[in-house]
Formats: sequence, C-alpha cells, structure tokens
Amino acid sequence: MRKAKEKRKTRETDIEVSVNLDGNGDADIKTPYGFFDHMLNQLSRHSGIDMRIRAGGDVEVDAHHSVEDTASVLGKAIDKALGERKGIERYGWAMLAMDEARCDTAVDLGGRSFLVYNVDYPVPWDPKGDFDYSLIKEFMYSFARALRATLHINLAYGENNHHIAESVFKSLAKSIGKAVKVSGKGLPSTKGVI
Repeated sequence: MRKAKEKRKTRETDIEVSVNLDGNGDADIKTPYGFFDHMLNQLSRHSGIDMRIRAGGDVEVDAHHSVEDTASVLGKAIDKALGERKGIERYGWAMLAMDEARCDTAVDLGGRSFLVYNVDYPVPWDPKGDFDYSLIKEFMYSFARALRATLHINLAYGENNHHIAESVFKSLAKSIGKAVKVSGKGLPSTKGVI
C-alpha cells in the first residue's frame, strides 16, 4: 500500500495529513473552515485517495495560512506516498460538469512544479463570509509545488461560486486519481528519472 504521513507546525498553523493512494476515497477532514472541508472531501472522494487531515491555524487573521499550509502538507504526503513514481500513469485529465459550471483539468506528475489557473469567481467571498475564493488558487499553487506536479486548471464557464469551486476540486481529483494509478513497472519518462 502506498501510504504516507506528513506534519507541519509553525506559529501560524498546525497541520497533520495521512494519505493512502490505494484507498477508496475515504475522508476524515477537520479544518477551521466548513467550506474548505467540503472541498477537501471532494478531492479525497473523487480521486480515490484516502485522506485524514487535521488543520488548525490563526483563524483570527484569516484562512490564508491554513489553506496554503494544508495544501503544502497534503502535496508532500502524496509525493512521499508516490515514492520513486515507478509504474504510475503520470498523466491525468478530466472535463467535469457541476450544474452550470464546467472545469477542465490536466495533471503531470513528472516532477516539475507549475500551475496554470484560469478560474474567476463572480463573488470573492462565500455567503457565510468565512472563505475567500481567491485562496483556491493559493491552494493549487502550494499543492503543485509540494507534489512536484504540473497542474492546468481551466474554467470553461460557470456562474455559481460553489459550483465553480466544486468543479475545480472534482476535476482535479479525477485527474490526480488517474495520474497516481499504477499501470506499469518502469518510470514513466524517456529520461529514465523523474
């Protein structure tokens, strides 16, 4: 089983993550932000990766540090669980509809960090006022860097913030789920290294 645990504790956040890449998409997630929990649950369920996430942070400031550090620790945990990345598909992609919203995502687990993120939200904050949707880009940037992955996330269209965000996380989940699948024995690279 490809499993890993990661921790990060700073003056701003306290994050613990464990993952099982060969799981069933079982999620046990607790952060200070209900909307963020919802998105992380989507990421776990639709990727097929079991995730246990505990995140505490400086909620008196805002969600920025918690979101960014959770993404980093999650990315590192998945990176660790991938090991040398032998036999994985490496690439994954998904076109995903969520009601009126559609997001297209492509992933390369080839060891190079890069983010293309073309997503706009009609309203910057959620109705409860505890989550800034611009933090989703910060999440993706931190996640790509820690996972050593290239992520291309492009919103084709959408009107509702919640549907847009779900289409982003679900399309990422489907793409990651495909990319981490084991389908061979060698490294998926003509260079012989990742």
